[in-house]
Amino acid sequence: MDVKIEMQHIVKSFGSNHVLKDVSLSIQGGEICALLGENGAGKSTLMNILGGVIQKDSGQILMDGQEVIFESPSESLDAGIAFIHQELNLVNDLPIYENMFLGRELKTKRGSLDLKRMYQKTVEIFEKMNVDLDPRRMVRDLDASYKQIVEICRAMMMNASMVIMDEPTTSLTDTEIERVFQMMETLKEHHVGIIFISHKLNEVMKICDKYFVLRDGILVSEGKVSEVTTKELASYMVGFDVRTESLRREKEPDDMGEEVLRVENLTDAEHFRDIHFTLHAGEILGVTGLLGDGRSELFQAIFGARPIQSGKIYLHGKEMNSKSTYEAINAGIAYLPRNRKENAILKDMSIFENASITTWPMFAKRGTIDTSKHQQIFKEQRDKLQIKMREWTDSITSLSGGNQQKVVLSKWLATNPRVLILDNPTQGVDVGAKEDIYDIIIQLAEEENIAVIVLSSEAQEVIRVCDRALVMYHGVIQGEVRGNDMNENMIMHLATGGEPKIKRREYQS
Repeated sequence: MDVKIEMQHIVKSFGSNHVLKDVSLSIQGGEICALLGENGAGKSTLMNILGGVIQKDSGQILMDGQEVIFESPSESLDAGIAFIHQELNLVNDLPIYENMFLGRELKTKRGSLDLKRMYQKTVEIFEKMNVDLDPRRMVRDLDASYKQIVEICRAMMMNASMVIMDEPTTSLTDTEIERVFQMMETLKEHHVGIIFISHKLNEVMKICDKYFVLRDGILVSEGKVSEVTTKELASYMVGFDVRTESLRREKEPDDMGEEVLRVENLTDAEHFRDIHFTLHAGEILGVTGLLGDGRSELFQAIFGARPIQSGKIYLHGKEMNSKSTYEAINAGIAYLPRNRKENAILKDMSIFENASITTWPMFAKRGTIDTSKHQQIFKEQRDKLQIKMREWTDSITSLSGGNQQKVVLSKWLATNPRVLILDNPTQGVDVGAKEDIYDIIIQLAEEENIAVIVLSSEAQEVIRVCDRALVMYHGVIQGEVRGNDMNENMIMHLATGGEPKIKRREYQS
């Protein structure tokens, strides 16, 4: 029998901040329901109440018509509600089967861990869920999608009837996303209900049956996904119509500014080979492809974070031999890394400290940080990027994902770069913040004359924002697209190894 969960008239405040204002929704087992809203809309608070992490101020939670009260996450889990958080609760240095029983270990009569029984039960659940994984593999050897799948299987082992998935695809490639979606369909077949929190509306349209939209703590819309468009969902989330038109500037090669960066025959031992391209001032260059295309590794090498086997890099016509990121920064190159939470923010530091850390050495006096100089620069960046925050001294984690990303961007802009490399710049941000970031990219290119490189797995993002794009395939540049050829079909054709229509315009020596 499918379990039905109802949340009725839920209210929650933190001091004077009214986060949830009389929210009611219901989810049936065997349904995949999208929970949508901008960062700060109340999604996480609502799910934390359902998951027993925090307590509601008023309202009811009903399971099959009976009121339930969860005073801890374990009570929620015992009732069959599993919460799979963005930061997965797995231990890299343990095998899969031991991770499956974290906190609920099976023991022998003598009190020692019953590893044999834990292994066997993991095999059984993997067979039930059609998962092809060796339970003895170490978790550290799994890619992000299989870590998600291990979490899902662990929830099923605990007889979960409802699974909350908080942005499970944020850091995944297209191939990995498909793997997780297949797993979600399997859960649905087993009559498990899924609450899917995501900012990726194309994924919502593909996998979800129903949707709920929160805005400023109020449920503003709900219904069947089949009866709405992504544009309508986006407008429900932000309260106004969101742009969908192309933001691309129709720039011809003759319109480009001076050459800023030139790469010749760049090769490393494993990830990329024989790379040639030229970048001009004020240009927005996209670089895209599929899993394993080598784009991140290529630009990490240009930034001095990875070794280069052969080839040359020229900045403003002069060969650059930087062997560290510090040298690259001083030369005028900045790199905003992918996966903000793992590689870009320091969670234990304040907003201001995160925004100024890259320029500490630049504005130091006799080894002492010039705080007033940093404050002046950050104030300028805060206003320019429209960062929404309270106090500079607040933790970086107090900000929404979009504002965290703006802080990360501000610290790199403080280095006064001439080349700005953005690796998946809109990963994990809501639809409104995404449009803000697109505006910032275009403004930097047009008004600051900065050469911008956008690395993205999303073809539509590259098409909307970039002047032209390089498409990589297995570590090489398979082709260049611009103008009418800059479409999803051509990008996918090249990303899967297809031949380009015309030879890419090589660098000018």
